[in-house]
Amino acid sequence: MQNRKWLRRGILAECLLLVLTGVFYFRQEFRVTQTNAEPDGKKEYIRWVEFHPTEELMTQAYRLDVETYDKPVHLCWIDLLAWLAAKHGGEFPSGCAKELDKFAEELISGETTIEKATADMKYYSYYKEAYEAVLGGFVGEYRIQCADEAGKVQWKECYGIKAFSPIAKGFYYNDYDDFGASRSYGYARPHLGHDMMGQIGTPTGI
Repeated sequence: MQNRKWLRRGILAECLLLVLTGVFYFRQEFRVTQTNAEPDGKKEYIRWVEFHPTEELMTQAYRLDVETYDKPVHLCWIDLLAWLAAKHGGEFPSGCAKELDKFAEELISGETTIEKATADMKYYSYYKEAYEAVLGGFVGEYRIQCADEAGKVQWKECYGIKAFSPIAKGFYYNDYDDFGASRSYGYARPHLGHDMMGQIGTPTGI
């Protein structure tokens, strides 16, 4: 009887150890790889992303992008942010601004390239894809109409921020800042969006 009792305890202890090991492994894999393979062998897709770039770093990366647009080496702000994220595990500790400036100088001078600098970074491609999903389309080429000295309206080619409010001017909408709020539909995750709720039929600016 005593042996059975200890046997049950041993089995329970082993089960608990296996469960804890599995949970720890899953959390680590989920945090680092943050991907999920399709059962039919299709391309993996990102289910989770921790987006921590500061406003200052995004502004710095954006300015480097714009300032080098028509230069021999054009720096992509998403590539720069993904490089920093891959280097620091998705975090952006103090000192990143200086690192970014130094890295930009190396790229512009030809000392290195983004391909060479990220060749050994295991998760650079992940961060690039994830950040592209968040920031893609915000910066790029666009055209605006402007009048010349004679008053003739012409199209002007521009490069820079081209994102704008998706709600047409003059239409009411309710803005709810729930970016990062907990979600459980499909799987536990933070909400990576910003809800802007308008009436049915409201035209959008996209």
